[in-house]
Amino acid sequence: MNKYVPINSLEVPRFAEIKTFMRLPNIKTTEDIDYAVIGIPFDTASTYRTGSRFGPSAIRDISSLIKPYNAPQKVNVVEKLSGVDYGDVSVNPGYIEDTYERIEKELLPVVKSGAIPICLGGDHSITLGELRAIAKIHGPVALVHFDSHFDTIDSYFGKKYNHGTVFRRALEEGLIDVEHSIQIGMRGTFYSEKDLIESENLGFEVITSFEMREIGLANTIERIINRVGDKKAFFSFDIDFVDPAYAPGTGTIEVGGFSSMEILDMIRKLKDISFIGYDIVEVLPCVDPSQITAFLASNIVFEFISIIALQKK
Repeated sequence: MNKYVPINSLEVPRFAEIKTFMRLPNIKTTEDIDYAVIGIPFDTASTYRTGSRFGPSAIRDISSLIKPYNAPQKVNVVEKLSGVDYGDVSVNPGYIEDTYERIEKELLPVVKSGAIPICLGGDHSITLGELRAIAKIHGPVALVHFDSHFDTIDSYFGKKYNHGTVFRRALEEGLIDVEHSIQIGMRGTFYSEKDLIESENLGFEVITSFEMREIGLANTIERIINRVGDKKAFFSFDIDFVDPAYAPGTGTIEVGGFSSMEILDMIRKLKDISFIGYDIVEVLPCVDPSQITAFLASNIVFEFISIIALQKK
């Protein structure tokens, strides 16, 4: 019997009790857990629409609809895993670099314990703090980055830290094994042709959404798996990777994305990659009263948890 499991929704209605992710116990512990869901309600580094600070609570709220059995993956996550909702990092609104330090400090015990952190953003800048904590224990890791933007800009308005510079900074700090890292799904309009080649010049493999449509999802998955190989990897998923028809609640939308079904199928096919951390970012519930963005985000997190369950020995 796993120590920490969700409330049974056949016994307690899903609209009852305090909202945690998938009704997991809200306990700040690293003992006897396989994974920890951690909120990072920070959006000071956003450059367009703000509101992703409310992403973690929105994802938790709607996640009570998720049941424990993943039919396509043939796994029951409650039977296989012990997990907790670890609560939120105590971010410092308005202070980017201080918040990075807080993220690193508060994630470190989870990473040290061997449990896998799954972080709910928050804008995409939070990933830098997460990668600092992970690299402190594991060294540089491969990055699997789903997004409609590269997030490798050198500076924005003369400043080095925001949600569009996160992976440039992570690379400079030696947190990413760039030779085994890949960015997938970039699209939309660009400032210049240079934007399209900057990440490749830094060493990332890039598959734009235009190329994905040409080569197909099966070939895209094959390239991701081949790029990462047997390296430890971090999975960072920006919800704006999704077409805004399926995920309108985000900060910087781009047309021409992928459907929710395509995305869930892609994630399932990455189940053999050795992921040691995950995040999902840029969910803005304030511009999506229907909650479909938060619900998709919660299902993506469920797929992350399912991968952890499938990989558990």
